[in-house]
Amino acid sequence: MTGWWVPALLGGALIGGYGWALFLRPSTLPKWSLWRTLAWTAGVLAVVIALSPPLVEPAHHDHRYHMAQHLFLGMYAPLGLVLGAPLTLLLGALPRRGQLGLTRLLRSGPVHAVSHPISAAVLNIGGMFVLYLTPLYTISMERQEIHWLVLAHFLLAGYLYTWSIAGPDPAPRRPGMATRVTVLILAAGAHAFLAKFLYANSAQFADGHGHSHSHDEAASMEAAAQWMYYGGDIAEVALAVMLFSWWYRRRKSSQKPASALATASTR
Repeated sequence: MTGWWVPALLGGALIGGYGWALFLRPSTLPKWSLWRTLAWTAGVLAVVIALSPPLVEPAHHDHRYHMAQHLFLGMYAPLGLVLGAPLTLLLGALPRRGQLGLTRLLRSGPVHAVSHPISAAVLNIGGMFVLYLTPLYTISMERQEIHWLVLAHFLLAGYLYTWSIAGPDPAPRRPGMATRVTVLILAAGAHAFLAKFLYANSAQFADGHGHSHSHDEAASMEAAAQWMYYGGDIAEVALAVMLFSWWYRRRKSSQKPASALATASTR
């Protein structure tokens, strides 16, 4: 039992760090969007909920609570955290040397490799297949340290995937719209397939766990699979909205100079 100190410490660090970056941001830069701050706060709240004792403790013997943690950490929290644009905020708050260092890191080969939408989708969705279709899931239910590593993977891989698809933060060499839409569709399909597979084979999963009566275990897995399917749909639709909103704003801004030039030429 870890109590509330882990979510409280992590939530406080995330909110405090964001607030400190806001404080250090020069007043000469454009005013920071309140919506970005609210989005970051909502993402942090999702992290705190996922790591709170009411979810952490029963997650070791109830599939539904484990799936709730997956949804909060791997799908909902990343939406808010990515929309908070922490890298953009950090670039504005850092001194010149720090900005150059962060920019070099973002442009480095390893970051480019793992932040490509295909790589990020493999780490995120592929990681779920590895977890749920191998003994790793049973191990994570029985060993607390493995469970916490799984939760960390949920959050980091979910953030990386969300950023690679529709993040407002700078992402050098990010592929075009067609690639990101294709990856989003395929990843959503793979996530839905896994949820349906878990639902259809809930009895087999029940036989592999000794935490409760097999009927109760199967019912718990069926409910978890349903949460995964429908809860995942909500997050994926939200991510698609983020992506197309970004595309629309960028297209609109790119048309402004041309429109201004056409207006000037008629005068």
